Amino acid sequence: MIRVYTVSGYEEVGKNMTAVEYNGEVVIIDMGIRLDRVLIHEDVNIQDFPAKELQKLGAIPDDSMLRNKRVVAIALTHGHLDHIGAIAKLAPHYPDVPIYGTPYTIRLAKGEVKSERYFEVKNPMYETEYGEIVQVSENLAVEFVRITHSIPQSSMVIVHTPEGAVVHTGDFKFDNNNPLGESPDYHRLKELGKEGVKVLIAESTRVSEPTKTPSEAVAQMLLEDFFLYEGMEADGLIATTFASHIARLQELIWIANRMGRQAVLVGRSLAKYTGIAKQLGLIKMKGAKAVRSPNAVKKTLKEVSAARENYLLVVTGHQGEEGAVLTRMANGELYDIGKRDTVVFSAGTIPNPLNRAQRYVLETKLRMKGVRMIKDLHVSGHASREDHRYLIRILNPENIVPAHGEFRMLTHYAELAEEEGYLIGRDVFVSRNGYRVDIG
Repeated sequence: MIRVYTVSGYEEVGKNMTAVEYNGEVVIIDMGIRLDRVLIHEDVNIQDFPAKELQKLGAIPDDSMLRNKRVVAIALTHGHLDHIGAIAKLAPHYPDVPIYGTPYTIRLAKGEVKSERYFEVKNPMYETEYGEIVQVSENLAVEFVRITHSIPQSSMVIVHTPEGAVVHTGDFKFDNNNPLGESPDYHRLKELGKEGVKVLIAESTRVSEPTKTPSEAVAQMLLEDFFLYEGMEADGLIATTFASHIARLQELIWIANRMGRQAVLVGRSLAKYTGIAKQLGLIKMKGAKAVRSPNAVKKTLKEVSAARENYLLVVTGHQGEEGAVLTRMANGELYDIGKRDTVVFSAGTIPNPLNRAQRYVLETKLRMKGVRMIKDLHVSGHASREDHRYLIRILNPENIVPAHGEFRMLTHYAELAEEEGYLIGRDVFVSRNGYRVDIG
């Protein structure tokens, strides 16, 4: 029997954590945080918060159901904080259990561990290449299959058991024209379908959208269409996007170079994510610079303000997060933002009430200052309904467990599965945080 523990991320978007058990051995997949519960964002050090406070707020998973289990491995699908942000808080519950992930993911995870204030994390961390199958116990092996998302080196995690494969999608979409050159490993996914998939654990964030999610190349075209035409006539240009979205940041740097401007990335998280990406050869920073320390930020923005036509600023704060660079600008700090400036939002609003409220406040403040705003030059990193349908058809799983979403998202996935011949309660299982699904 295979048991799937739906630890967290099954009633909300965030704090993802799942576990797969076979014959008493457990592989944990992801240990994420829910950012909106603590009013923090990519520029804030999560490790400054005590674990008990985070758990009380519902910001990190309650993993008590796994504490007495024989955990043999922790596998990470990708480097977003809602998948790795709780590692430093929870991994110490499983001392010496190895943590696996792709190089970019593991280096981001090591950064979380390095900045931890309350726990000593002794778990060894291993960078795993695509196609490598790691035997983690007598019965279980873990494999990472290349997929595309809005952060480099994202993976589907495959837990191989004697009863068949358990496929955890992580966050994904099928992007065949990614500007960074990454593409899904369709060949391996089709092989897995032929070999036999016992369980598919699939993210559900955008499954209700009746389309196929557009390629990142579409976002690049949207940005070029504005910046290389209307943007050429603008004075101050400010773009904001996710600090972890390396493909989008690369596009902005390319565009700035073509415009004859210098791309200046402002914010601690922008420097962190691009710094690791540069080490691994995932981004080219030619013509651009990133500044992170408070003094460097103030000095740089003063220089940019005096000659706005020479720069393309890339800043944090697209959700209106308190303390982020764009929010501080709108509050009259750091930079005299106003009628001379155009702000381009290259990110969607995260669909929860807090983010919508913060974004509304930010836009209102910018509008009051006379700033021109260009919104939604963006495409999602999450699969839509037809991407999910295609995945079900090529994997042909025996059972499906929808994951990573509010309850309505999980039920939307179950409805799609029923369209494909599955039946809720028989081979599709909609679960909740803290529950277990037994699959015979």
